[in-house]
Amino acid sequence: MGRIKQLSKHLINQIAAGEVIERPASVVKELVENSIDAGATKISVEITNECRNIRVADNGSGIHPDDILLAFSKHATSKISSDEDLFAIDTLGFRGEALSSIISISKLSCTTRTKDFETGTKVTCENSEVNQIKTGCAVGTIMDIKDLFYNIPARLKFLRNSNTEFSYIQEIVQSLAIINPQIAFELKKNGKTVLKTTAQQDLKRNLKEIFSSNVTDNLKEVLKTDNLAGLKISGYVSTPDFTRSSKKDYHIYINSRTVKCPIFQKAIDMAYKNLIAGGKYPFVVLNLEIPPSDVDVNVHPTKKEVRYKNINQVFNFVMSGIIGGLANYKETPKAPQSETQQSLTENIVEFKPKQQTVDLFLDKKNDEISVRDDVRIYPPIQPKTMETEQKQIFAPIEKEPEPEDNIIGQYKNTYILIELEDGLEIVDQHIAEERYFYEKLQAEKQVTSQLLFISDVLSVSATEAELIKENLDKFEKFGYGIEFTSDNELIFRKVPQMLAKVNPKEILSDILENIEGDLDNLEENILKTTACKASVKAGQRLSLWQMQEIIKKWRTTKLPYTCPHGRPITKIIPHKELASWFQRNA
Repeated sequence: MGRIKQLSKHLINQIAAGEVIERPASVVKELVENSIDAGATKISVEITNECRNIRVADNGSGIHPDDILLAFSKHATSKISSDEDLFAIDTLGFRGEALSSIISISKLSCTTRTKDFETGTKVTCENSEVNQIKTGCAVGTIMDIKDLFYNIPARLKFLRNSNTEFSYIQEIVQSLAIINPQIAFELKKNGKTVLKTTAQQDLKRNLKEIFSSNVTDNLKEVLKTDNLAGLKISGYVSTPDFTRSSKKDYHIYINSRTVKCPIFQKAIDMAYKNLIAGGKYPFVVLNLEIPPSDVDVNVHPTKKEVRYKNINQVFNFVMSGIIGGLANYKETPKAPQSETQQSLTENIVEFKPKQQTVDLFLDKKNDEISVRDDVRIYPPIQPKTMETEQKQIFAPIEKEPEPEDNIIGQYKNTYILIELEDGLEIVDQHIAEERYFYEKLQAEKQVTSQLLFISDVLSVSATEAELIKENLDKFEKFGYGIEFTSDNELIFRKVPQMLAKVNPKEILSDILENIEGDLDNLEENILKTTACKASVKAGQRLSLWQMQEIIKKWRTTKLPYTCPHGRPITKIIPHKELASWFQRNA
C-alpha cells in the first residue's frame, strides 16, 4: 500500500458528485428544487447538447452577493444551521452539496440578483474554481451548465442515449410541476417546449394541463386529516375502472417532496385490492403531510428514500384515506367553535373508519416491506354522538335522490342497457349484482343462513378435508354450516340464505377452486365465491322489474366501479360518439 496523502479539493468534490449527480436529470432536480426553495413562481428549464447543457432560470429570491462564493462551497447552505434543524427539515434541499458537486464536473455560470440590489452578480465556475463579477439582470437566478461530465470520460461513457436521458429529466420536472400548482413551469428540449404549466393554483386543474381531461375526469379526491398525529393525506386517485399497466403513474410525495416509498406504494396496492385486475394499477397523486420530526429524509444524498418513526401508523392512515376517497367520503367542514366548545373538544379522539389493523414488517436485511394479506377492509361506520368522546372525520357526500334509471332493454341476456341524458350506459348484470352482494356481506356482522333439510354427501380429498376442518369457524362466519360424516365426506347443514337455491356441491367446488394455493386469503375467497354464486348469471333473461332491482341495488354500492375480481362493471358510450357513427351532429 502507498503512503497516505490528502486529496485535492477538486478531487473530493468529484468523488462526492458521484453520489449526488448520477446523470443530467440529477442536476435538473437539484437546481429546480433550489428554485422552489427560493420562492420562485416561474421556473424555466432548457436542455441542449444531448442533455449535457442545462439552463435553469427562475424569478425567486436570488443569492446575496456576499454569499455567492460560499454557495459553491462544500456543505454550505441557507436551509439548516443547527443539529436540531436536521430533524425538522421543511425545504427540498438542505445538504449544501449540489452546487459544489456540479461545478466539479461541468462549466457553470450563475447570474443572480436579490430585490435589495439594483445590480446582480455573475459567477463562472470551472474545475471547482469560482470567479465573480457584477452584472445587470432581473431578480432571480439563472444557472447555466455547459459540457456536463466533460472532465469525467468514464461517466460520459455510461450515460444512456440523449432521448433516454431526457425522459429522466422530463419525469423529474413533471413530478415537481405536479405538486407545485402555484408555480409556472416550462421545459424545453432544443428550443421546443415539451411541458408547460401556467400556475393554476389548483391541483386538479394543474393535472389537466400536465396530462389531459381524460385523466382528470376519472379521478376521486382524497382528503383526510388526523390532528392528533399531525397527519394529512390529500390529492387524487383514479377510479378502479381507469387503470395503467405499470406503477409509473404513482406520483407520491411526503411534505411535497417526491419520494420512492415502498410503504406508501403498498398502502395504495392494499387499498385497491379486489378492485382492479392483476397487472393493472391506478393513477395516483398523493401528498402526505407529516411532522418533519416523524420522518427522516436524510437517508441518502438523492433524498428520495425516507424512514418513518411509526411505519404502521403511516401505512394505515394512507390506506384508509384512499379507501375513503374511492367510497365518496370526504372531511366534514368544521364549524367555528366558541372557546367553551374548544375546551370541551380538546381531548376528543379522532374516529377512524372501521377496519382491521394492518401489521407491517420490515426486513432489516433486505429493507423489504411485507404486509399481511389476510386483511379485510370495512367501510367507515356511522358517526357516534359527542357523548362517546369520538368524532367522525369522514362524512358521506349528500346526494339528491337518483331518478329511476330509464332501462331500455337487455343485450345477449347479459348486459342491461340504460338510456342516459348524454349517452348509453351498458352494465354487466352479473358483476353489478356481485358488487352489491360483496359489499352487503362485508357489512353484515352475522350472515343470515338457510337450514337445509336434505343435503348431498360431498366427497373431498384428504388435503381439502383438513383445510375445511381447520377453518370451520371461518365458513360459519359467512353463513355455512358444515358437518363431516366421515374423514373425507361432508354435508351442508346450512348455507347463506342468498344461496338457498344453489347446489351445495357447486358452492363447495367453487370455494375450493378459489382458495387453491391462496390459504392466506381464505375468508376473502369465501366472501367472493358467495357473492358470485348468489348473483344473476350472464345469459339469464330478466324482466324489466328484475333489471331495475339490480341497477337500483348496484347504484347504492360504495365502490360501483369493478367486481371483487377487478373487472369493470359499466361502460358509457357518449351520445356524441353514437351520433358520429351515423354522421349526425347530435
